[in-house]
Amino acid sequence: MLYKTRGLVLNTINYNDKYLLAQLFTESFGRVTYMVSKARGKGSKVPKSLFSPLAILDMEVEHQSNREIQRIREARSDFYLYEIAGDMGKTSMTFFLSEFLSRVLKDADTSQLLFDFLEQSVQILEMTDKSIANFHLVFMLKLSHFMGFYPNLEEYRENNLFDMINGEFVHYQPLHNHYLNRYDSKALSMLARITYENMHHFVFSRQDRINIINRILEYYRLHLYDFPALKSLDVLHELF
Repeated sequence: MLYKTRGLVLNTINYNDKYLLAQLFTESFGRVTYMVSKARGKGSKVPKSLFSPLAILDMEVEHQSNREIQRIREARSDFYLYEIAGDMGKTSMTFFLSEFLSRVLKDADTSQLLFDFLEQSVQILEMTDKSIANFHLVFMLKLSHFMGFYPNLEEYRENNLFDMINGEFVHYQPLHNHYLNRYDSKALSMLARITYENMHHFVFSRQDRINIINRILEYYRLHLYDFPALKSLDVLHELF
C-alpha cells in the first residue's frame, strides 16, 4: 500500500553494488529503513543525492508492517540544506547529530511532536548566521524531553552536585558513582537558560564545552540501552 510521508535522513549504508539502505525517521511510521537505488539518471524518482545527513524529504512510500526494509516510490527535498552543505562547521555538526540520532532513535516510534522538533532544529541550523558552537548542547538537552528523561536543571544551588541517575541537583553526594562534581554541575546548570535563540551569547571554554557534551552523552548512556561511543565526536571537539 502507498503512503505519503515526510522523513528525516539519519544515515545511509551500502547494501550491494546496486542499492544502499537509508534509515529515516518518518512522520508517519517512526524509524524506517528504505532501499534506495544507486543508479544515476535525470529521470530517477528517488535520486540517492537526496539522502544527505538530516535532509528532510517528501516521499511516497510502500509500507508493509511485516517488512524490515521498505521501498520509496518517489522522493523530493522538502527543505534544501545549502548553507549546511557549504559550511564546514555546519556540515560537521550535521554528521555528529545524524550519528547521535541514529543511536538515540534506534527503537523510536512515530511522534509528530518529535518530528516537528527535529525539522525545526534542522531549519534553524541551516538558517542561523550566528555561532553554532553550542547548538549540539541545546539540541541534545531538548531531545531528552521527547525521550522521557529530561533533567531538572532549574533547582541548582551553589555547591550542588548533579545526580545523573535521577536527573536532578542534590546537596549531598549520592550513594552511587554517577554524579557530576561541583564544577561540572555548575557548568551544566547554565544549560537551563540556553535556547536556540540565545545560544550564541553563552561562552564556554573549549575544555568546558567538551566536558559538558561528554557528561550529556554519559547521561544518555545511563538512560538508554546500548548507546556506544560516537565516532564523529572527535571532529566536533576539534572545531568547537
